[in-house]
Amino acid sequence: MLRAVIVGLDGSPESQAAAEWAAREAQLRDLPLTLASVLEHAPEPVVQVPLLGSETRQHWIDRIPREYAEGLRLRHPGVNVGVRRLSGRPGELLPRRAQDDEALLVLGSRGLSGLAGFLVGSVAMAALAHAGQPVILVRAGEQAVDEHLMDPAGIPTTATPYRPVVLGLDTGHPHDAVIEFAFEAAAHRSTSLRVVHTNPDRRPSAGLAGMLRPFARVFPQVAIVDEARSGGAAQHLIAASQDASLLVVGRRTRRTPIGPRVGPVTHSVLHRAASPVAVVPHH
Repeated sequence: MLRAVIVGLDGSPESQAAAEWAAREAQLRDLPLTLASVLEHAPEPVVQVPLLGSETRQHWIDRIPREYAEGLRLRHPGVNVGVRRLSGRPGELLPRRAQDDEALLVLGSRGLSGLAGFLVGSVAMAALAHAGQPVILVRAGEQAVDEHLMDPAGIPTTATPYRPVVLGLDTGHPHDAVIEFAFEAAAHRSTSLRVVHTNPDRRPSAGLAGMLRPFARVFPQVAIVDEARSGGAAQHLIAASQDASLLVVGRRTRRTPIGPRVGPVTHSVLHRAASPVAVVPHH
């Protein structure tokens, strides 16, 4: 069970979009929100450069996160917003803190110019690879209205229902943690769950209902849409993300000789999805 939401804030447009998304998610889940600013130690010669001097670094550490937290409290009344200063490598430290706090970790990623998708930075990829808790990636420019259906006149608004949550499900190796997170996200948004999976015959999987039944009993308000597709899973998930409020995929927590890594489908989705992406680790 998640007990908090943590967002990495570094002052960039993508981290600011992630912070706004995290505040909305904290409000939906009635959880506290922590803005985590991480000071990564620089080599001594770099620290001595005037633009990276002690005054500038102290300004960032103390003032900017505090001021942004004050703004979030005004824009999202009722959300308990705190600030935490950390020191170390953000790609390792943020997921460790999320694990300790049993928190949802939210990070920003830059949108690809002219194309729907992400440019996933080294910090985000490192955090994804090390995380034992769900991680959400949010594009720069992501707004609340993007998660909602257009109104009858085709105008963006937050007054309409949420777009569906999309779950990318490997029916050959389903994992409860991924399925449960997707159902929970749909329930919090009072929206449907589109289950996208591959099937050469493009027919609903005979065993899918059994996989989902335990969660459907817990979340009876969530309508399930079974979407069987042929071909590569990544391209279908990327297409489905165009009309999603959130795309949920899994990541196996395994290490290789070159260290932890993100699987090929999840990697492709992270770089091309049009909606925020939730990556849920599983064994």
